This record gives sequence, C-alpha cells and structure tokens, in this order.
Amino acid sequence: MAARLDAIDRQILKELQDDGRITNVELARRVGISAPPCLRRVCALEQAGYIKGYRALLDEKLLGYEMTVFAMVHLRSQADADLKAFEDFVRAQPLVRECWMLSGEIDFILKCVAPDLKTFQAFVAELTAAPHVRNVKTSLTLRNSKDAAMVPMDRKTRP
Repeated sequence: MAARLDAIDRQILKELQDDGRITNVELARRVGISAPPCLRRVCALEQAGYIKGYRALLDEKLLGYEMTVFAMVHLRSQADADLKAFEDFVRAQPLVRECWMLSGEIDFILKCVAPDLKTFQAFVAELTAAPHVRNVKTSLTLRNSKDAAMVPMDRKTRP
C-alpha cells in the first residue's frame, strides 16, 4: 500500500462507507476500474488498516435501549496502572458504547445506553464503585441532532 491514498482508493473508501454490503463488481463499476484490481485494492486497504471492519448499524431504541446517557468520570489517580484498571472495567460493561479519555478536568467520558432509568442507575452505582473512580457526573440526552458514523472523505486530507 502506498504511503498516500490515490483518488481511486479514496473513492473505494467513500463507497464502502456509504454501502458496506456493495458487491465488488458494483464497487468496481462505481470507481471506474475492473473487479480484480478493485478487490486487490480493498484487500490492501484492509491490510493497511484503513478499513477496520464491516458491521450493521443498529437502531438501539427499536432494540429496547430507550436511554442514551453520557457519564463524565473523574479518577483519583492518573497513574498508568489506574487508567488501565478503569479501562479494563469499562471494556467489560455492555451498556458502555464508547469510552474516551480526555485532557482537562474530566478523565473519561462514556457514552452509555440503557433500557430504562432503573437499569442505568444500577450501572452508575457500579461505575462509582469501579477502580480508582473519584466521582461520576451524568447527563441524560434529550435528542440527537447528528449521528455521523462516517469519516469525511470529501476533503483533501493526508495520507
């Protein structure tokens, strides 16, 4: 894989983001090359790590997860072992959809889903007792104004 992506690679990535179930033949047609080199490029993009995987995007509300909540977590210590212990704890929590370590006053922000308030309250009690947690602040979401799972491919960016 070249150090920089060419226009065809970028178009392949854009098309796959738009429709991860597209056939190789249709993908090749859309990007203007034949199927065999298209497949080789897709495999190279996967091996180089540009394509992390393929999955279906599910509607959590239709599946019974009515609440989306953000939890801001402040730890007692930022020592590497303490950060790792907290991250290990979070990885094992099915209600946590995303976990981001931050700079500044808050150490971590967690995006969580729950079927109801009672379930989320039980999770917060467990989270508050997690390794090295000083305090937890939560915010219930009211609505989502934007949910873009895609990486912008229209801009000229590196690589």
